[in-house]
Amino acid sequence: MTHVEQPVPDLDQRSDRASMRDVISAYVSLTKPRVIELLLLTTVPVMFFAAQGVPGVGLVAATVVGGIFSAGSASVFNCVYDRDIDEQMRRTRRRALPRHVVTPRAALIFGSVLAVLSVVVLGFFVNWLSAGLSLAANAFYVFVYTMLLKRRTTQNIVWGGIAGCFPTLIGWTAVTNQVSWEPLILFMVVFFWTPPHTWALALRYREDYAQVDVPMLPVVKSARHVGGQIVAYSWVMVATSLLMWPLASTGWLYPVAAIALGAVFLVQAHQLHARAKGTEDLTKIRPMQLFHSSNLYLSLLFVALAVDPLIR
Repeated sequence: MTHVEQPVPDLDQRSDRASMRDVISAYVSLTKPRVIELLLLTTVPVMFFAAQGVPGVGLVAATVVGGIFSAGSASVFNCVYDRDIDEQMRRTRRRALPRHVVTPRAALIFGSVLAVLSVVVLGFFVNWLSAGLSLAANAFYVFVYTMLLKRRTTQNIVWGGIAGCFPTLIGWTAVTNQVSWEPLILFMVVFFWTPPHTWALALRYREDYAQVDVPMLPVVKSARHVGGQIVAYSWVMVATSLLMWPLASTGWLYPVAAIALGAVFLVQAHQLHARAKGTEDLTKIRPMQLFHSSNLYLSLLFVALAVDPLIR
């Protein structure tokens, strides 16, 4: 049998393919996939609880796709507006816009297309109430948090974090097409969860924020003060999470999970506060422990919410 040599792509072709992969990866990174994952984790479980069982696969799929487009759009607009400070911060300087892999104009077009797609998908395949809430969350994140609060006040993520609470409402309205007390309680859980979660991260990168004059609380206050605020918000968060039991008539799983997870979270918040007393040394304070634990707390709490009606 005669062996026929296959043509080998030249260097320019391989370079073009690598470049295309880099550009696609850059556009995906603009949407901040990790943030999207967290937002969806507070959307889908609420749909299970609202349906008191398993919601329709098509409805879940449409809500997830619309949610991805919406959250991705908000993140893209955030990246465009913050590209000046992202270029200076160690944590963000490798993003697509600071590296000039994507132009601001192209990113704006990309974000706008995602925003339109999110409204179309949610409006036509879910309902227009969910589409409106999604659009409101997008606008709040861009105009209120990114453009108004972030560079002006230490309360930036307290009130700006409201945008991240909307998925609880969107998940509920996707199933019921109305707002009630249950999703509002969950909205408040995420609201009180956001400061401890974000301030722990901001402690780790406070020098980055200070360098670009973004007044995150850890930049302008001592680690001890930040730890005290984290403890206060954590207590309110756990107390709010327990309101679901009497007001939403859950089964036994959710309150047990809320108590256990809340107890662990509170212990870790108090430990961080104790470590922050008398020192600003981040190697001793170890704020990222609480940051990672906060992700696990919220994930497991909402998983328990989804499973609760399935085992009654």
